[in-house]
Amino acid sequence: MRNNHFNHLLQLLLATLFISTSGALGKFIDLPIPITIWCRSAIALLLLYAFCRYKNISLTIRSKRDLVPGIISGLLLCTHWITYFYALKLSNVAIGMLSLFVYPIFTALLEPLFIRTKFDPIYIVLGFMVLFGIYLLAPEFDIENAHVKGILFGLFSSLCYALRNILSKKLVTHYSGSSIMLFQMFVISIVLVPSMFVMDGSNLSTQFPYVIFLAVLTTAVGHTMLIYSLRHFTVSTASIINSMQPILGIVIAFIFLGEIPTWNTFFGGLIILSTVVIESLRSQSKSA
Repeated sequence: MRNNHFNHLLQLLLATLFISTSGALGKFIDLPIPITIWCRSAIALLLLYAFCRYKNISLTIRSKRDLVPGIISGLLLCTHWITYFYALKLSNVAIGMLSLFVYPIFTALLEPLFIRTKFDPIYIVLGFMVLFGIYLLAPEFDIENAHVKGILFGLFSSLCYALRNILSKKLVTHYSGSSIMLFQMFVISIVLVPSMFVMDGSNLSTQFPYVIFLAVLTTAVGHTMLIYSLRHFTVSTASIINSMQPILGIVIAFIFLGEIPTWNTFFGGLIILSTVVIESLRSQSKSA
């Protein structure tokens, strides 16, 4: 039992590392954000389709009732990615990623409304900790301030991400993680096709290697592994453990973009990410 828990936790941590590259890539790639997201989704769609065929993973939709949550989860993921990248462009990788990671608290509050999961009062305490951390991130509460705009985009992105994960949790009992992710990529690819014709993608050729990296490692591999982990953890537990992303993302941004977080960002992030340690310890004791 302990070995199984360790292996599942290791898989979740590896998924977290892969997804953490999104911050630096989202900030670095010089393309209109909808075009970046379309390329990311379309490439991931092709890779996931090939993988599902190779592994003989069924792509058949079992029930028409699964279509609505499948489509909505794809739209939520699309909105999450677009608003998250805007948060990165408006502020920096540290603030963009840290503000996004209010989503574990959104998840904990919303999950009992959608799934038969008992609400744990500890999430109220963790919620206040995260809110205080967000308070420290904002240099000043001026809506015209770019960092504040970035935080607001990050908060809305986190809400969309929480709802997408909850809907994916409902689907993962009947479908594989790869097929769920493939369907969501299909929805995003269809929705964002018009952006390729109305926005300027003239420098796509120079940015394509970074888009490939974003599509393959961050999207196809990282997010599929994250969905698979939902079989072994509650959405709330997986979300909070997954909150290690900002630490890894800030380190990656420091190495490749030279971004150095301020002391406010450091202390705010420390408070937010302390919830990761608390929930990791709690989830391990539950699985023992």
